[in-house]
Amino acid sequence: MPIRSPRGRAAAYRAVWQWPLRSPTHLAVTAAVVLAVVVGVSTALTALNPPAPATATTAASSTQGSSRPAPSSSPRETRTPAPTALPPLPELTPSPQPLSSAPAAALQVASAWSAAWVRPPEDTTAEQWLDGLRPTTTQEYLGVLATVDPAAIPASRVTGEPRPVSVAADSVEVEVATDALTLLVLVVRTEDGDWRVSGYDRV
Repeated sequence: MPIRSPRGRAAAYRAVWQWPLRSPTHLAVTAAVVLAVVVGVSTALTALNPPAPATATTAASSTQGSSRPAPSSSPRETRTPAPTALPPLPELTPSPQPLSSAPAAALQVASAWSAAWVRPPEDTTAEQWLDGLRPTTTQEYLGVLATVDPAAIPASRVTGEPRPVSVAADSVEVEVATDALTLLVLVVRTEDGDWRVSGYDRV
């Protein structure tokens, strides 16, 4: 028959927890039951949450990680070599030589070129005038002379002998007098060993 009054329930509870204290036998039985319950609960929890087993790969990784240093995460710096300052180049100047060492072939070319350069007769075309200069002129300077109007040249004839004013190993500056002005003709030695006019100026 169920216990319906509070006093009855309290008496029943008192009888339950006082039962282990009535004798040593009751106390031993109670302790054994409690221990069995704790062990059972612990076993059940362990079975529900088993520990993760350590794999061979994890162990190998741990071993290698302990023996090798960790790679650096910072990018490798690239150093640009500092530019090396080059020494200044010396100016290329012709080695002066005595005027008496001027080659006769260079003086002859300067004289012939000047005679072909002066103003030609009126019926001479620009192409004919340029053809007269071709044998004594470098190919590069012929392109410059092609832009000259021969009818505008003030001099009409050569009036003096060629005179060297500067002599170097491969070049000679020669003055040539005309009836209107004095030319300063630059004669150079080409790769073929011939002397040709590569420029002129007016003195």
